[in-house]
Amino acid sequence: MRAVDIIMKKRGSILNPKGSELSKEELDFLINGYVKGDIPDYQISSWLMAVYFNGMTFAETGLLTEIMLHSGDVIDLSGLTGPFVDKHSTGGVGDKISLPLAPMVAACGVKVPMMSGRALGHTGGTLDKLDSITGYKSQISPEEFKTYLQKTGFAMTGQTKQIVPADRLLYALRDVTGTVESIPLITASILSKKVAEGSEALVFDVKYGSGAFMKTKEAATELATSLVKTAQAMGKKASALITNMNTPLGYKTGNFLEIEETVECLQGKGPADVMELTYALGVEMLILGGITDSKEKALELCKEAISSGKALELFLENVALQGGNPDKLMEEVGKRRSSHKREIFASEDGYLKIDAFKAGLAGVTLGVGRNRTEDAVCPDAGFILHKKEGELIKKGELLMEVYGKNEECFTSALPALEKAFSYEKNSISKDELIFKQIS
Repeated sequence: MRAVDIIMKKRGSILNPKGSELSKEELDFLINGYVKGDIPDYQISSWLMAVYFNGMTFAETGLLTEIMLHSGDVIDLSGLTGPFVDKHSTGGVGDKISLPLAPMVAACGVKVPMMSGRALGHTGGTLDKLDSITGYKSQISPEEFKTYLQKTGFAMTGQTKQIVPADRLLYALRDVTGTVESIPLITASILSKKVAEGSEALVFDVKYGSGAFMKTKEAATELATSLVKTAQAMGKKASALITNMNTPLGYKTGNFLEIEETVECLQGKGPADVMELTYALGVEMLILGGITDSKEKALELCKEAISSGKALELFLENVALQGGNPDKLMEEVGKRRSSHKREIFASEDGYLKIDAFKAGLAGVTLGVGRNRTEDAVCPDAGFILHKKEGELIKKGELLMEVYGKNEECFTSALPALEKAFSYEKNSISKDELIFKQIS
């Protein structure tokens, strides 16, 4: 078997311009050969471009995902009692949904093994938010992961070099070859990591809009369908919600600020949009986990987990297990801020619009996120909205508190944030937060 023949098969020809479906053996030869160093970057780059233009079937994408999954270690949850259900978001600004969602669902009897990522570009990272809790260890061993999962019903960890190394290598190559936006490659990347953590069922939050990776509802629907169908082809239960990321979620964006808003959500005081999405995803997870087949009952259970205080109790128990200090965390809520502060006021009257992408990019400058994987983040940087999109604003009203990593960052961050705000003369017709479900 030769790599060049596999590349040509996927590339196609004049008589077969869309190429042909690759077999398990061909994909295994290509991917594992690359991981071992037997196949060079330039040949894998050529194959990635062929996939970018000609796509893959759901079955083919499933095979690719399986091969990537087994290119390294897989977390073995045998010996633990499920059901095991996880959620994945395609990323956004102010998207802290995983943080209140996991303990809420765990309080309802579903175990949530969650392998999360870090911020890159304008989108936030769950691990960076957790790391802003003093002492919290987001990088834990598989043994610790299983222990914490058993004790509190959920655990949070990051991808290691031993877990899905094929994804780590392929993603780095996709980033420099212009093939990031391939739906099958995105699908295999997401699913290989999610299945490696031991989940039996998966719920996807696929976002569209200015602050999302997929800019249109149509593109988000295509990705959501690929994720669900491929997961099902691999024998997993799956569903997806397509949700709006044109404007930031909640009022607080930043690493510790989003931990703070998470605590508020678990106390039953969270922003309406964050709670709506948390409950909607929780309902899907309870149904896929077999807790109930009724959406109404699932919603009732989720709301009870919050109102009873059980979800907050589990969250704080997890903080303690993973090295943090729950008492210190609760003392810091509402008080811990960067000493470098500015405020933004409305420059005119009108109905407010807030562009999530522009706000997210400015957040990177403040220190919330990173442009390169090796960049450091500032746990106390971020911004707090005082007004939400669609509200009628008067000139001079306070729109946002801004917290930076240093004084210098405001020079570019403040003008960028001001450009994220615009003012309409007529009331704004907003898209619903949840566009549709794919199941």
